[in-house]
Amino acid sequence: MKLTILGCYSATPRTFTNPTSQVLEINNHIFLIDCGEGTQVELRRNKIKFSRINHIFISHLHGDHFYGLVGLVSTFRMLNRENPLHIYGPKGIKEAITLQLKLSNSWTDYALHFHELTNNQSELVFEDEKVVVKTIPLQHRIYCNGFLFQEKPGERKLVMSKVLNYDIDVSYYRSIKKGKDVMQDDGTVIANELLTQNPDPVKSYAFCSDTKYNEDKISLIEGVTALYHESTFLESHKALCQRTGHSTAIEAATIAKKACVGTLVLGHYSTRYGDIELFRKEAQTVFDQVEIGDDGKVFEF
Repeated sequence: MKLTILGCYSATPRTFTNPTSQVLEINNHIFLIDCGEGTQVELRRNKIKFSRINHIFISHLHGDHFYGLVGLVSTFRMLNRENPLHIYGPKGIKEAITLQLKLSNSWTDYALHFHELTNNQSELVFEDEKVVVKTIPLQHRIYCNGFLFQEKPGERKLVMSKVLNYDIDVSYYRSIKKGKDVMQDDGTVIANELLTQNPDPVKSYAFCSDTKYNEDKISLIEGVTALYHESTFLESHKALCQRTGHSTAIEAATIAKKACVGTLVLGHYSTRYGDIELFRKEAQTVFDQVEIGDDGKVFEF
């Protein structure tokens, strides 16, 4: 599982920082999460293939999280995209994007599918044979969701040194990897655990931006491999959180600790701060395994 931070600062873009956008590579999928201004430039800078992005997840309709989307949709058109594109986001995102396409006479030649979200409870929004994606309801100034990306368990692994101890035809290998026992011609049953070992542990990633401190999501993200949680403010500006609908680094770390996550990645920093390492320092007073998100930074889990 690989996470590439394209932008992780709040509010407006600057010459050296970008608003929220990131790419998650998990089990052969490339998911784009949020799409602030400058996203397509950062995709090129990080050498991420546009053609492999088929699903885009938008947390909410504040500009620093989706103002880059119509530009990316238009660029896909100019690159003669053929694959369908699926966009998941709050109700209103279809109107916001299609109006701009209409007024600029820039309708896409590829299928553009909008999946508009209104539910205040967690819901399944994407599933295939490898990955499941669910919403994580957040508490912000407007309707907002985080997203939980989870691998599905893989097949069990054949231990060939054990399999070859028995007279088992290769035609049974597929069912053995799916967890089935083997019945031999004389009626003897060979238990699956004698032939296989457990699959690799599944990985999961929770994206939580923007939100004020809220423990309701802990049960949804418990035990995830990695959690990205916004940390807009340091403790010195904690009083701003309630009004703006944001969190501090310590509040993000508290959620990580209570949810027993593997790694906490911080981001969505207010641009008032000159040293983002201060966020790590404060968060680690609560939770040890803290990483600092920054534009262009790559994490592999």
